[in-house]
Amino acid sequence: MAGKSNKGRNKGKPLNSNTMNASESNTPPQIGGNSSESCKGDANGVGDSSVTAAAVDGVVNREDGVNKTGPPLKKQEEGEVHLYPVTIKVQSGEKLELKLSPGDSGMDLRHLLLDVPETCFFTCYDLILHSKDGSVHQLEDYSEISETADITDGGCSIEMIAAFYDGRSIRSHVQRARELLSLSNLHLSLSTSLTLKHEKAQQKIADDARVEALELNGLGFMEDITGSLSHLATSSSEEIKCVESIVFSSFNPPPSHRRLVGDLIYLDVVIIEGNQFCITGNTQGFFVNSSTGNILDPKPAKAAYEATTLIGLLQKISSKFKKGFREVLERKATVHPFENVQPLAAANSWLGVYPVPDYGRDAARAENALVLTYGSDLSCAQRDWNEELQSCREFPHETRNERIFRDRVLYKVSCDFVEAAISGAIGVIRRCIPPINPTDPECFHMYVHNNIFFSFALDSDLGQISKDGVLETQITDNEQATYASANNDLKGTKAFQHADVPGLYNLAMAIIDYRGHRIVAQSIIPGILHGDKSDSLLYGSVDNGKKICWNESFHSKVLEAAKQLHLKEHTVLDASGNVLKLAAPVECKGIVGSDDRHYILDLMRTTARDANFDGPGSRFCVLRPELVTSFCQAEAAERSLLISRTKEDLVESHDAKDSSEEAQEKDSECPTVIESCLSAEILLNPNVFTEFKLGGDLEEIAADEACIRKASSYLKTVVLPKFAQDLCTLEISPMDGQTLTDVFHAHGINIRYLGKVAELTKHLPHIWDLCTTEIVVRSAKHIMKEVLRESEDHDLGLAISHLLNCFIGKVFPQSKTQKKDQAGDQSQHKSSKGQIRWSHRAISRKYQPSYTHLTSEDLWSHIQEFSRFKYQFDFPEDARLLVKKVYVIRNLCQKVGISIAARKYDLDAASPFQTSDILDLQPVVKHSVPICSEAMDLMDTGKARLAEGMIEEAFSLFSEAFSILHQVTGPMHREVASCCRYLAMVLYHAGNLEGAIMQQHKELIINERCLGLDHPDTAHSYGNMALFYHGLNQTELALRHMSRTLLLLGLSSGPDHPDVAATFINVAMMYLDIGKMDTALRYLQEALKRNERLLGQEHIQTAICYHALAVAFNCMGAYKLSVQHERKTYDILVKQLGKEDARTLDSENWIKKFQMREVQVNEQKSKAQTTNPTSTQKAIDFLKAFQVATEGSGSGAAANRSINSAIIGEALPRGRGFDERAARAAAEVRKKAAAKGLLVRPGLPNSTMPNLNQLLNMINTANSPDVNESKKGDTTGSTSNGNQLNTPKVNGSAEAQGEKVPVGLGSGLVSLDSKKQKPKSKCMDPKEQ
Repeated sequence: MAGKSNKGRNKGKPLNSNTMNASESNTPPQIGGNSSESCKGDANGVGDSSVTAAAVDGVVNREDGVNKTGPPLKKQEEGEVHLYPVTIKVQSGEKLELKLSPGDSGMDLRHLLLDVPETCFFTCYDLILHSKDGSVHQLEDYSEISETADITDGGCSIEMIAAFYDGRSIRSHVQRARELLSLSNLHLSLSTSLTLKHEKAQQKIADDARVEALELNGLGFMEDITGSLSHLATSSSEEIKCVESIVFSSFNPPPSHRRLVGDLIYLDVVIIEGNQFCITGNTQGFFVNSSTGNILDPKPAKAAYEATTLIGLLQKISSKFKKGFREVLERKATVHPFENVQPLAAANSWLGVYPVPDYGRDAARAENALVLTYGSDLSCAQRDWNEELQSCREFPHETRNERIFRDRVLYKVSCDFVEAAISGAIGVIRRCIPPINPTDPECFHMYVHNNIFFSFALDSDLGQISKDGVLETQITDNEQATYASANNDLKGTKAFQHADVPGLYNLAMAIIDYRGHRIVAQSIIPGILHGDKSDSLLYGSVDNGKKICWNESFHSKVLEAAKQLHLKEHTVLDASGNVLKLAAPVECKGIVGSDDRHYILDLMRTTARDANFDGPGSRFCVLRPELVTSFCQAEAAERSLLISRTKEDLVESHDAKDSSEEAQEKDSECPTVIESCLSAEILLNPNVFTEFKLGGDLEEIAADEACIRKASSYLKTVVLPKFAQDLCTLEISPMDGQTLTDVFHAHGINIRYLGKVAELTKHLPHIWDLCTTEIVVRSAKHIMKEVLRESEDHDLGLAISHLLNCFIGKVFPQSKTQKKDQAGDQSQHKSSKGQIRWSHRAISRKYQPSYTHLTSEDLWSHIQEFSRFKYQFDFPEDARLLVKKVYVIRNLCQKVGISIAARKYDLDAASPFQTSDILDLQPVVKHSVPICSEAMDLMDTGKARLAEGMIEEAFSLFSEAFSILHQVTGPMHREVASCCRYLAMVLYHAGNLEGAIMQQHKELIINERCLGLDHPDTAHSYGNMALFYHGLNQTELALRHMSRTLLLLGLSSGPDHPDVAATFINVAMMYLDIGKMDTALRYLQEALKRNERLLGQEHIQTAICYHALAVAFNCMGAYKLSVQHERKTYDILVKQLGKEDARTLDSENWIKKFQMREVQVNEQKSKAQTTNPTSTQKAIDFLKAFQVATEGSGSGAAANRSINSAIIGEALPRGRGFDERAARAAAEVRKKAAAKGLLVRPGLPNSTMPNLNQLLNMINTANSPDVNESKKGDTTGSTSNGNQLNTPKVNGSAEAQGEKVPVGLGSGLVSLDSKKQKPKSKCMDPKEQ
């Protein structure tokens, strides 16, 4: 088919690149493995361009290497998609062999060919399929290959035949050529670059060379978190210059006589060699014309200078272009294919590159900006979004393939709508799009652009206010209801969309927050703008219940959706007293469009009111749908329990042999009552506790109200305490404001309960800080948005920097003298220039911008007032001093869409931010893009199977879910990332580390693009990558990934979080495995200090820290210390879990093992050890080093002071598990040293100190002085396991190899049977999100 536009091909498309060659389907990838070639070819998508042609894969039913990782599965999943080789004949004459599925469509194949180097620049062609029997068929875009011919028998080929260009397709072709020549959209993740650097370094290192392990700066960077900001922001890839410029010529448009012979456009091209060409684009292709001056000469310059594509023509006229284009393709081939894909809506980055890169000339960029159409098509054609969306919803969806195809086109259309809505909303705010009602007040303006309806988010009540003389104060007072109504409307739209009732339609919807305004974008109901909305109203009310419309056909459809949403059918009264039955809120609107479709909109209250909140400002305080579902499940379980008890009572009554007639009648009635209770659904009335009049008798109304109150009470008395308990036990562990919001919503808790949760978690410092920080940021967000709404374009940077300074710094009110001096000085700071401009506008505006008068005290006073009103929360007096500045800045910038320079800030200064630090202001978007429910169900089932230990079934389910998601959404979606994470975990537990790394790398790339570089999920992705690399004994690469993990965790949550402590334990285990004992102990001690401060001394995570320390001391040979720390672990587990718990029994076995090792060592000690000054100083240094960091940390500090005391012979306090025998032994050593004139002091020369082996052995043996005297002759300096402690070889010990230390969040203690265990790393398992 001719004239295919590939504009935005990577945005939201369901088809994208694969990572592996089809011929390598049974070869597990070796990302980060010993083979650098396999790493380049698989992990990072590196390979020769000729190989890439068959490697990249964007076709439907591709599983992106899921079944190509060599999983430990004996049977493949049912319904596995089979691929068959098909020869593709390119226009240039080349032949490629691709593997396709019979279910692939022509459009799928087109998207695949866009990713193949040999065909990536072809956009306008027909696909001709030659079958085995010699018949020829044209492959239609939306028809499956199987409908045209059978490719399973082989012998089929597909030929690309050049098609004729038209005005739209030729401009799209030029745009595609520009995209191919640019590397700006190429995203290179840090993990990819680390792997490539590691491979290059390995090639340079000789086999016998020893490389010192990387020393992380994880403990030091948290003290200077602002200095780490520059490490987060990454600049775009360096461009490879292929051509000087490609611009549309000033000869455009073609004259009429040239149009009659096929000329469509003219291009001016300047090549690197310096020559300038004028190129004609006509219906058949491109050629260089003879124009040299200001007069068009349309004749071809040379016969050789013509081609069907622009790239092909440029390769003919410029050898440097040909070379540069080859380098561009090679560069794109060196990265993972996912890194070439653009997400639907890339995460807003709150940090920009600093220093700001130079801004050079770019004619193509300028041209695109000047002809910006704010979401419209290049040809200014208007897409009928509503017709596209509703037509897609009407597609058949009985079989799986039909559902996948329907979900895919729905997702694609919805993504395109959101993209166009964002562009249109920006145009509305920038006043580039005129309103359709310019005579109304600005807040009531409405806009139509690109067949999208735009309006400012306003309360529906506010819309009824007389538009004459509307006061801004009224709008400000209703801002909360405004935002809440828009959010609730979006949630209601999603709910009815998910119900998917045939014949009931929703509008496409998006909410865009930009420059303080909230814009609601919706598709347009056919005919709605050409008449009164009330004329087509069939259901609901447009005047707040005065007149309520009702239609039987419409009501039946709404009732079907209401059952899925737990909404009750009920009666209401209008102003005239008419009784009507509704199954939705009164203010909803059921409209019939000119296309005869039934649309339902204005779904602000699809769930019931929250009875815990009342008053005029709480109209839109409704329960979340997750809470309603949970409440209905709890009620059903309670009814089931009640019925079972009733049945037991019946059995007891029968046993009593009550044969009276009344008893028999009751017995006959009871089953009927039970059946009615079971069949009764739990439904909520959405119009209870509203101003609307309810029909029915008083008992029914009272029952409805009681049900709503019970649901609200369930939220307050059951859900909130359980949520707080889960936070305490780390069942859920939010890291920042976004993840906190996500877990709130997942548990059915509204954000307005933030203050309540903060009160319930006062004993958890990290959760208290997280909640209070979120309250501060959300309160400041509303104040900042109000200021941005009032600011002019030229004052935006000044306003933002001033507000940030008020928020973080110390801005005081200025005296009149200061203001006068500033107004008279034209060379003052930029803020003073802004004040001068405002003073010059005093005639037209009698007031200065509000932000110029705002001080720090004013801002924090507003924040406290807002938090008290919105969250019922009072900050402590020192809240402003305790706030974590970097984290609130990050959170606030993300919520408002601000981007600041990634430089080091002096946050203690009075004004840390300058106007030049504000780099951008981006839109923040919420949308109703549908998700694939079938894939979500498969993932939920897979999680359950994984928890049960059914690895094969879990892998099959996750693979199937990945395949569906990849077809529907493409790779750039957070649910695809989640699927990759679980696939990586399954492969990791099955021992396939190479496959796990490949899947984890995909998840990391997707998270960086879709969630952000510093999102907590991205941090955990780096952490899991580190664990997998460590499992392959690539500890240096693992530590570099851990360094990134610590940086990201520090930026998102700060140093005081249990996940940071868990990461420290993993880092320590890595250092322990490579023999760096001092570093390992330092990280372990830091983890212990954090867990004791954040979670308490008797938390299970604290016990895990003690266990990790016990294992570390065991590896060092300090068995006494191992027993001491493991006893602490055991005591905590007994108190928290009981003696019979498996983890408690494991800890008891660890104690026995350490004691057994201690006895064995004592029996083997027959010779004394001579002094080793170097190792002694090293021992004292590292045993004392981590003591400093634990001062004031409670029992942890005391325990570690005991270690130091045991070494230098100081007195030890009795009790609390300290080993007095070890202390006495150490004291005896000190006495003997003093008798010989050797003073054991930390500050004396190394030659005067005993070596580390002797000190540790004396702690272990606790022998008498005579015994110690008899052991002086041993000068081997070896420990019990035969390894030198100066350079321990932990993996050299058979016992050390078998131990796997369970130190992760939620991990238990493993069994003691190390002989049956496969050698693995001591790090925690990847955390299941």
